[in-house]
Amino acid sequence: MENENNNNQLQIELKEEVAQGTYANLAILTHSTSEFIIDFVRIMPGIPKAGVQSRIVMTPEHAKRLMYALQDNIAKYESNFGAIRMPEEQMQNENKTFVPPLSDFKGEA
Repeated sequence: MENENNNNQLQIELKEEVAQGTYANLAILTHSTSEFIIDFVRIMPGIPKAGVQSRIVMTPEHAKRLMYALQDNIAKYESNFGAIRMPEEQMQNENKTFVPPLSDFKGEA
């Protein structure tokens, strides 16, 4: 019976070049009836063009699973390290107007 369980285990390989990770400071989400698309973008100060670093395409069901996993991990993070403070929340508390960093952003695929 133990061999059967081992045969059903998923082995995930993390290649060295992927293990380094890719930095992104913007995510653009779009969807159709059958899939969600997340483009991870890196915006650099003083550079007018930002490149998509990675595009992930998934089913709506997997997108919802990702949302739940993010919510769970954020809750665990905040219980260990405190609330993640968002700039727009800080501005509202100070009665100031928050201007998003890309108010005139136009995506291009």
